Amino acid sequence: MDAEKIPEHTSFLDTLPPVEFACIYGSSLHPNNSDKTSMVDYILGVANPQQWHAENLKLNRDHYASWMVHLGGARLITGVADHIGVRIHFNPFVSHRDQMFKYGVVRMNDLVQDISGWESFYLSGRLQKPVNVVVDNSGIEKLNSVNVKAAAAAALLLLPSKFSEEELYAKICSLSYMGDLRMLFAEDRNKVRKIVQGQFELFQQMYNPFIEEFAAQDLLRMSSSGDQKLNLIQDCGPSTTCSLVSSLPLPLRHHTGTKPGEKKPIDESGRAAQKLAFKKEEAADCIRKTLRRKVMLSSARQAVAGLLTAGAVHGVKYVGSKMKKAWRSWW
Repeated sequence: MDAEKIPEHTSFLDTLPPVEFACIYGSSLHPNNSDKTSMVDYILGVANPQQWHAENLKLNRDHYASWMVHLGGARLITGVADHIGVRIHFNPFVSHRDQMFKYGVVRMNDLVQDISGWESFYLSGRLQKPVNVVVDNSGIEKLNSVNVKAAAAAALLLLPSKFSEEELYAKICSLSYMGDLRMLFAEDRNKVRKIVQGQFELFQQMYNPFIEEFAAQDLLRMSSSGDQKLNLIQDCGPSTTCSLVSSLPLPLRHHTGTKPGEKKPIDESGRAAQKLAFKKEEAADCIRKTLRRKVMLSSARQAVAGLLTAGAVHGVKYVGSKMKKAWRSWW
């Protein structure tokens, strides 16, 4: 899960109140990225967001939209995140040592719930891509390994029988963009491809252990393509589908129709037909619909919360920069 450490960025955390968890994500992890104008993105996990924001307002009042500071302070900031957004508050365009930063603050319990159950699929989706963990006092990195394995299983259910390693990572990466309203007008249409190609070795570090685990279970076969990348073939039968579905978060397994202790239909021989209960196409369709609905709702809620909490100037600036990238990719 860790990318190579970036010490010059971690000094930014010294300007903030203490956190339980912190990771860097996004384009700053690109090995060849030396662009000082691009923002370094942080996710920060804290025990009590309202208390944390109250402390941060004393230290970094200028990080917040002025209207939120004057009208409600830490209580309003946390309330907007919890009731309008997806329980995370972002402060973008924060300058530190000639570098721009954006950091999102989330309650640790909410972070754990999203990682383990894909509740909003907002933070869990980001943590399925390479990140650089710089603070972890609560074992989030270990917990996230379950999230990473689930992402690999979901991607395999959505892929055909034959595919490349790069196509696997692209499918994993695309999970959190299914239904994302920003992809219609405010995101680079080539974003997934650029993420995977720019961070390919980091994806390998994250997902190779699970590829090998699935191969050891005879769920897929690997062969080298000669350029240190793999070609993969998976079994698309009901037994493999059942095994992959079992790696998904429990709420998503409920949507596919499998629940703990549930009795399966009986086949002609009188045995429980558990393997017959899973068709790959049905499981894949269920995953698409469920994730699209979750992502559409969470991206819409967070977009509204982001415009409110960033303030008018920063909000327009952020949306403008996103739309500029999108238009470049389209034209």
